[in-house]
Amino acid sequence: MITKTWKMIFTLLLRLLALTATLAATLVMVTAHDSTEVMNFTFKAKYSYEPAFKYFVVAEAIASGYSLIVLFLSSKNSFSRLVMILDMVVAMLLISSVSAAMAVAYVGKKGNIHAGWLPICGEVAKFCNQATGALISGFLAAIMYLLLLIYSLHDTAYWMS
Repeated sequence: MITKTWKMIFTLLLRLLALTATLAATLVMVTAHDSTEVMNFTFKAKYSYEPAFKYFVVAEAIASGYSLIVLFLSSKNSFSRLVMILDMVVAMLLISSVSAAMAVAYVGKKGNIHAGWLPICGEVAKFCNQATGALISGFLAAIMYLLLLIYSLHDTAYWMS
């Protein structure tokens, strides 16, 4: 049987991994920028030029702040239900922001022939590589929150039976 100490260590480890992933995603996306010159026109790529990337950064920053706060909360039962509900909200926030940002990143990488959108990642590869790294980190953070949620639900169901 797993002791309460091991459960707390596992939860703490997942929360630290989620915090690390959300911080990394935020910092990498915010620092992503590149520019290129085509026929004497300079084109710049920044996360702030695309609303889906802004949403991604804000969602990751919110999740980072929440993760930091929860790490310092007491592990008493008075907060456990609230934390479980907020974990679900944060997980859904992360999933939606990663999904939106990945859709835009896909169009940037592949373009859309039907809409006449050309791929841009060939021109601003540094930006696209950093955005890809941020999206991978954000996706991992979403997985960590889903694991936290599943573990919390399982633990709650175990104690209720």
